[in-house]
Amino acid sequence: MIKILSFLGLLGTACFANEFENPDLTTSWVGLATLLIFVVGYYFIANEEKYHIDKSVPALFIGIFTFLMIAVYYGLNDLDIHLVHNEAERVILEIAEIFFFLFVAMTYIESLIDMGVFDSLKYSLISKGYTYRKLFWATGFLAFFISPIADNLTTALILSTVLITIDKNKKEFLVPGAINIVVAANAGGAWSPFGDITTLMAWTAGKGHFVDFLFLFPSSILGYLVTAFLLSRFVPRSKPEFDAKKELKPKMKEGAKEVIVLGVVTIACAVLSHQVLDFPAMWGMMFGLVLLKVHSFKLSKKFGKDHFNVFASMAKIENNTLMFFFGILAAVGALYFVGWLTLASIVYEPQHLGPTMSNIAVGFLSAVVDNVPVMSAILKANPDMDLSNWMLVTLTAGIGGSLISFGSAAGVGVMGKLKGIYTFSSHMKYAWTILLGYCVSIAIWYFQFEVLGLN
Repeated sequence: MIKILSFLGLLGTACFANEFENPDLTTSWVGLATLLIFVVGYYFIANEEKYHIDKSVPALFIGIFTFLMIAVYYGLNDLDIHLVHNEAERVILEIAEIFFFLFVAMTYIESLIDMGVFDSLKYSLISKGYTYRKLFWATGFLAFFISPIADNLTTALILSTVLITIDKNKKEFLVPGAINIVVAANAGGAWSPFGDITTLMAWTAGKGHFVDFLFLFPSSILGYLVTAFLLSRFVPRSKPEFDAKKELKPKMKEGAKEVIVLGVVTIACAVLSHQVLDFPAMWGMMFGLVLLKVHSFKLSKKFGKDHFNVFASMAKIENNTLMFFFGILAAVGALYFVGWLTLASIVYEPQHLGPTMSNIAVGFLSAVVDNVPVMSAILKANPDMDLSNWMLVTLTAGIGGSLISFGSAAGVGVMGKLKGIYTFSSHMKYAWTILLGYCVSIAIWYFQFEVLGLN
C-alpha cells in the first residue's frame, strides 16, 4: 500500500509545471507542514461520517491556513511576497469560475423542486409500476445521456433529487442508485467535449477535435454498463409504495415549463460563452440566472410574490458543497506553489512509466485529488503524447473520479443531496464494481486506438 501511495504521489508531482520562478520549498518547514496538513485534512474529509465533521470544515482549513502559513514564511525570510499574492489571485479566479457555476446550477435545481417538476417526474416513474431495480436503470440511463449535454455535475444533481423524491429512507435503493448516477454522469461526460470540465479543458487546449472525443463513447458506455449491472444485483426487486387513490397526481406550478426551458438555455449560454466568446463558462451561467430572475419577477406580478422567488431557492442550496470546493482548490494551489507538484513529469517519458501507464494511473489520482486540478496540471506540463493518449487521459481523469465519492464534482454534489445516506464509506462498499468498469473502459480504449489504430 505504501508503494502504491508513493507512486501516486510521484505521479501527482509529474503533472504540474511551474509557471513562476518560485523557490522550491518542499524541504523547508513550510513545505513539509503544507503536505502534512493536506494529508491530515483529507483524512478527516474521507472520514466525515465517522467524526461527524462536515467535509467543508477541514477542506476550508487546509486551503486557507496553508496559504496564510506560506505568506508568513515569505515575510519572515524576506522573499517576494508578490509571488504569493499573484498565486492567491490565480487560485481565487479558478475557484470563482467553479463556485458561481455550481451556485447557478444549484439555484436552478432548487427552483425546479419548488415548482414541483421533480414531484411530477417521480409520479410519472412510480405510477408506471416500476420496481426499484427498473428505476435504478431508468435514472442511470437518463444520467448517462443527459450528462454529455448538460454536464456531469448538473445531471447528477438533477437525478439524485429524483432519487430522494422516490424514496427518502430505503438505503438499499438509494446508495446503489446514487453511485449509479455518479458513475453514469461521469462516464457520459467523458465522451463529450462539454460533458465534463476535464474534457472541456482538453478540447479548448487543442488536444483533440470535437469528433475525436466521440470515439470515447464505446469505452464510456461499456464500462458504465459493467458497473451498473453489478450494482443492480444489490437493488431490491420490490416496488415503491404507491396508491393512486391516496397519491394525487402532482401539478407543476404555473411557469415551471419555462424554468425547464431556461435551464437548457442557461447550459447553452455557458457553452457558447466559453467556446465562442472565450469567457469563463460561469459567465453564461450567471446570464441564465438573470433570465431566471426576470421570469420570477414576471410570475410574481401575475400570481403574487409567494408563487416563485429565486432568492428563496438560493437560500436552500448546499453551501457546504460550495465551501468544500473552495477549500480543496485552494489546498491544491498551495501544494503546487510550494513545489510539491512540480517534480516528476519524467514518469511520462518512455524509460519510466510512459504515457499509457501514467494516464491509467491518473484515473486513480483524480479520485483522490479531484479530476479538475489533475487535468489542469497535465495540460500545463504538456507531456509529449499522441492523440490516443490525450483521449486516454481525458477518459481516465473523467471516469476515474467515480472511484471515490468525493473524487468528482458529480460525487460531491450527490453527497450534498443525499447527506448521511451517500457517504464515503457507503460508496467504498461498492467501489470494486466501479474499478471493474474502469478496467473495461481502458480495455475498450486499447482495442480501439491501439489494436484498430484509431489515432
